[in-house]
Amino acid sequence: MDGGHEFEARPGAGSTNLTRTRTRRSTGEQAIKVLLAGAAMLSVLTTIGIVVTLITESSKFFGEVPFGDFFLGTEWSPLTGGESTSFGVLPLIWSTLYLTLIALLVAIPVGLGVGIYLAEYASPRVRKVVKPIVEVLAGIPTIVFGYFALAFFTPLLQDKVGIDLQVFNGLSGGIILGILVLPTIASVSEDAMSAVPQSLREGAFGLGAAKWQVVVRVVFPAALSGIVAALVLGASRAIGETVVILVASGNQPNLTFDLTVAHQNMAAFVANTARADISAGGVAYATIFAVGATLFAMTFLLNLVAIRFVRRYRQVYE
Repeated sequence: MDGGHEFEARPGAGSTNLTRTRTRRSTGEQAIKVLLAGAAMLSVLTTIGIVVTLITESSKFFGEVPFGDFFLGTEWSPLTGGESTSFGVLPLIWSTLYLTLIALLVAIPVGLGVGIYLAEYASPRVRKVVKPIVEVLAGIPTIVFGYFALAFFTPLLQDKVGIDLQVFNGLSGGIILGILVLPTIASVSEDAMSAVPQSLREGAFGLGAAKWQVVVRVVFPAALSGIVAALVLGASRAIGETVVILVASGNQPNLTFDLTVAHQNMAAFVANTARADISAGGVAYATIFAVGATLFAMTFLLNLVAIRFVRRYRQVYE
C-alpha cells in the first residue's frame, strides 16, 4: 500500500527465466539419474549373466563327473585323456589357498605397517609423496610381476639365498603375489585409520597414553572394519590372480606343503586350459566352468563373511 494504491506483483520475464532454468536443471538431473541407474542395472545383469553361464556349463560337467569325485578326489589331471584322466579338484583348491596364504603372510604385515606409518607417523609432505609411490605398484601390469618372479626373484633365491627351487615354484609366486596385493591393503587400511576422528587420539593422549598405545589400542580398533575390508580385498585379489601364478609357479597343482615345486591356482588353470587345444563340447573344456564356479563360490563366501564382520564392528562417527 502506497498513497492509497495497491500494487499487485505479477510474474514477469525474471520468473519465466527462473522457471526455465529449474526445468532444464530438473531434466538434467533426471537424465543423470537414469544413466546411473542404467550403470547399476548393467552391473547386476552382468553378474547374473556370469552366474547363469557358470551354472549352465557346470551342470554339463557334473552330468559326466560325480560331485564326490570332483570335490573329494586328490588327483587332478583333466586334460590327459583315457584312463589316466582324473577330476579331483582338491590339489587345485589347496594350491590356490596355500599360495594365497603365502601372499597374505607377506602383504598383511608390510601393508598394515605402511598404512599405520602413513596414517599416524608420516608428515603430510611425506604422505603426499610416499602414498602415490606405493599405489603405483597397483598399476603395474601383473605380467611384469610374473616375469620379475621368474627371471629375477627365483634366480635370486637359488643363487644368493641358496634355496633349492625348481624353475617354476610356489615360493616365488606366493611372495611376488603378496607384493602385488600389498598396495591394496596399505592404501585401504590407511584411509580407514585416517578417517578415525582426531578427538579420539587427543583423548587418549590426554590420559597419558604413548603414541604406540594410541595407535594399537585406539586407532586400530576404531578402524577395524575398514582394515578387515582391506584384508578381504587383498585376499580376493590374491585368490583370483592369474598371470603371476601362471608365469612364475607353473601349471601343476600339488597337494603338498613343499613350496620348492610347481603349483597352480584355479584362475591360472582356467587361463591355461582356455588356450589349450581341446574340444569346446567335451568334458575337459567343461572343467573351465566347473573350476570357475568353485572359485566364484569361494570368493563369494569370503566376501559374505567379511561383510557380516564389517557390519558388526563398523564404527560410525559424526
